[in-house]
Amino acid sequence: MKSEIMQSETSNGNQANLTTAEKAAVEQQLERILENRHFNHSRRFPAFLRFVVHKTLSGSTDLLKERTLGVEIFGRDADYDTSSDPIVRVTAAEIRKRIAQYYQEPGHEKELRISVDAGSYVPQFHLPNRLIAPMADHYPEPIKLPITELAVTPRPESQPRSRLRAALVLSMVFAVVGAGSVFAWRAAHASPLDFFWGPVISSTDPAVFCIVEQRLFSGVAVDSNDPARQIMNKTEMYSVNLDDATAIVKIGGVLHGGGKKYTFKAADSTTLTDIRNGPTIFVGAFDNPWTMRLTKPLHFRFGNDPGFTQEWIYDSTSSKPPQWFTERPVLESSNNYREYAIIARYGNPDTGQLCIIVAGIGQASTRAAGEFLSDPAELAALQRLAPRDGRKNVEAVISTQIIDGQAGSPKIEATYFW
Repeated sequence: MKSEIMQSETSNGNQANLTTAEKAAVEQQLERILENRHFNHSRRFPAFLRFVVHKTLSGSTDLLKERTLGVEIFGRDADYDTSSDPIVRVTAAEIRKRIAQYYQEPGHEKELRISVDAGSYVPQFHLPNRLIAPMADHYPEPIKLPITELAVTPRPESQPRSRLRAALVLSMVFAVVGAGSVFAWRAAHASPLDFFWGPVISSTDPAVFCIVEQRLFSGVAVDSNDPARQIMNKTEMYSVNLDDATAIVKIGGVLHGGGKKYTFKAADSTTLTDIRNGPTIFVGAFDNPWTMRLTKPLHFRFGNDPGFTQEWIYDSTSSKPPQWFTERPVLESSNNYREYAIIARYGNPDTGQLCIIVAGIGQASTRAAGEFLSDPAELAALQRLAPRDGRKNVEAVISTQIIDGQAGSPKIEATYFW
């Protein structure tokens, strides 16, 4: 039975035709969805869903086109190439998946349903009293088996019990077939986040962030009576720089959204035993000794001169001079330069666990690497470059333009799969 959709066709197209109370109910359900764990660790997905819902409620569905959404939500230029920049399509696909996950959770089955059908950016609103199965809009229908093959011919005296048994058999068969269909669909339509982070999230071992802590011997103390009065107070503490912290928070949000537990370990106290216990995410390059050790045998590696005035990333199979390098004096004196980072996910044969590298030559490029690995649109670009021959390990060099200390959008410079 199809759900009752709270919209109607008019001469002007598919316009919202809801009462004030119904619109309020949609708004309330929207906020309930956005507060859920599948959305509340992202800025992009809530912004997208809120925009399309509000435009639909106001009757402005004519604005819900790919190019318009790219301009209005993601700040793209009006003439941007939608074929080479699929950010709208990728985001919409991820939102459909997350909405499906939301309604699949216990307790949401009877709520008002908001959906965004494939091939459209116009949301539909479904009355809860006639709600269809939560996954039906997003996954193939289960294989239909002939009912006659499963029918039970009851004896007159045991008809109620036999009917119950037949119903249970039918339910079990459809549940198994339906689950198989969902699994097959997901395997064939892995999201960009699943493409990179799926092996980490599916691991039964908790993940560990191997991070760099800076030891400080003084810090700012703010007077409680006069906040304008601040002094440098002698103290001993440890801190993580803002760019590394940004990368950690963004990737942590991806892991949390997938239900993956994780802990933190300082690089100088991380042991081989630690990285044998589960997937490890190494943040930072030249200030993280573990990153430098673990990237040494990779296809793309870090390099530097003895005085660290120049630092670079190079292709270990090429005899040409490194093409991705930075000069420390330029970084320290210029507000406009390009930085490079290595991102990687591979199975380490020495530990038997996954290693994830999130490491920039400079701090801003480490932040850009964290943003890249938490952005479905960026990971979609990496996914498109991956061969379909079963190679499970990936490494890439990315770059970002630094202007006034702020990193721009990351760009893939080179990839290697094995």
